Amino acid sequence: MKDFFRHPDQTRFSLSEDGRWLAFMRPLSVDGQPPRMNIFVQRLEGVAPTGEARSISRETARDVSGYVWKGSSTILYAKDCGGDENFHILAMNMHTGSAVDLTPYENCRAYISDPLEDIPDHILLAHNNLDAKIFDIYRVNLQIGASHLVALNPGNVISWQTDHAGKLRAAITLDGLNCGVLYRDEEGQPFRTIIATDYRTSVKPVLFTFDNQQLYAISNRGRDTKALVRIDPAHPDTEEILFDPQEVDVSGVDYSRLRQVLTSVTYETDKRQRSFLDTQTADLYGRLTDRLPGYQLALHSDTRDETKFIVSTYSDRTPGTRYLYDVTTDELRKLADIKPGLPESDMAPMRPIRFQSRDGLALHGYLTLPLGRPEQDLPVIVHPHGGPWSRDSWGYDSQVQFLANRGFAVLQINFRGSTGYGRRFWEAGFGQWGLSMQDDITDGVRWLIAQGIADPRRIGIYGASYGGYATLAGVTFTPDLYAAAVDYVGVSNMFTFMATTPPYWKPMLERLYDMVGHPEKDKDRLVRTSPALHVDRIKTPLFIAQGAKDPRVNKAESDQIVEALRQRGVEVDYMVKDNEGHGFRNEENTFEFYETMEKFFIRHLMAEQGGFLRQMER
Repeated sequence: MKDFFRHPDQTRFSLSEDGRWLAFMRPLSVDGQPPRMNIFVQRLEGVAPTGEARSISRETARDVSGYVWKGSSTILYAKDCGGDENFHILAMNMHTGSAVDLTPYENCRAYISDPLEDIPDHILLAHNNLDAKIFDIYRVNLQIGASHLVALNPGNVISWQTDHAGKLRAAITLDGLNCGVLYRDEEGQPFRTIIATDYRTSVKPVLFTFDNQQLYAISNRGRDTKALVRIDPAHPDTEEILFDPQEVDVSGVDYSRLRQVLTSVTYETDKRQRSFLDTQTADLYGRLTDRLPGYQLALHSDTRDETKFIVSTYSDRTPGTRYLYDVTTDELRKLADIKPGLPESDMAPMRPIRFQSRDGLALHGYLTLPLGRPEQDLPVIVHPHGGPWSRDSWGYDSQVQFLANRGFAVLQINFRGSTGYGRRFWEAGFGQWGLSMQDDITDGVRWLIAQGIADPRRIGIYGASYGGYATLAGVTFTPDLYAAAVDYVGVSNMFTFMATTPPYWKPMLERLYDMVGHPEKDKDRLVRTSPALHVDRIKTPLFIAQGAKDPRVNKAESDQIVEALRQRGVEVDYMVKDNEGHGFRNEENTFEFYETMEKFFIRHLMAEQGGFLRQMER
């Protein structure tokens, strides 16, 4: 189990702008405390790390949440307290070891709005210290931590966009169910609305054109799927389509800061796809693909002169390897295997699947079958994704591979409401928590039974966040379908969930009501689809895990259903971690959770296979 879930020895590699330093994360134990993921730096000579790597952060309570370089001597990183998601941003000078907390405020959530690559010693930060519901923008001096207010949020801005000179010149607003794109020609001018839509129409600026006069955006205006477009603020009602995959949404765009060109667009069918907009980038990926055949590739970090890149490889059976590539010398140096203790040949392939829902909707997903077993009458774990406005993707997943390694088939379904498949598919999930969204999961299980792959007596379900809700809904509204269930930080009561959202969700609450249901207008439906209000229907053994500091799915979501089930005498195991939030991050808690989940599923789904059970317990 620990081979699947322990921290990698090295991961999240990144290059300083001058290419002389390599940063990465690795576990570090400080003063006998449990190891936490901290940031290390190491000198580079060409593509060769030299000398001893040294830690520049020494966090003991929780892992560093993430980091970025600022130039070639400063690293910015984020940390929260016990999973409360009130992230502080710290600046660490890697030469002197001095650290400055740039957001030393209580109950404040912060993020980097723009690292201002061309402006030494300053960055743009967004945080909600003045008003917990909204985020203002500050220009911060990294040396002393002094902040200067750049933009005061009027109350409806949900994201900001800077130009290539670091000037704040665009924003997205949300007023109830209406969205707007704000724009100004210069930073000192007032914003004006150039595009107004309902929230179901998405026009999201992603960067300015390189002359800072127009906007590149990902938009579905007038279309079902999202395309990459260019918008002239002088004529905002017209979009020039630059790339449109048509069947699915554009998910991202990459560009060269040095050469000032768009380089590629990404989108996702059964697998992640990349379409090149620049021959030099296409040639670069082509050379790397020839050197590293059989894997998906991604470039994660580069130097300012774009002569060195961090290269990632991965597949469905491995999280892969990280390399350092020098364009000028064509040198490719291996930095680390992410999980060397898991042989790729021992992992199970993830198969894209497609089936039809009961009302005729085409549904996609993934099926992972355990190696070395006949593809019939298998115990199955249904694993609905969180969000719910996200999707499952093809690639390595520690949870999926762990369960397959233990002899379970794993079924993942991109039910209606999942993102990436266009606006109509997304909207088909509105108001359908516990209804047609749940029917899609049920239909997937029945499809798998009809294929002869699933043993209908040995089907379990496990999910986190919305996936936890789908788990509870599954055992509540289809109580005979599942023989065991694991709910991880899942919603149980639609009313208490909406009443305890974090304050920075308040500007989006009307949209949440429209997409999920209004506590008053849709009261009957929300009562009907809240598992905690129908515990009398639950008979499936449950294991529930919850972080005490979860700001998104409050601990009360788990407490109320556990208490009600125990009063009825239904078996329910309950794990609460006081130093965790929306999902466990500390390694010792992660190990305990998956060890408990493994034993729980084996006990309920493989009990009749006595020899296998005894082997697993040993």
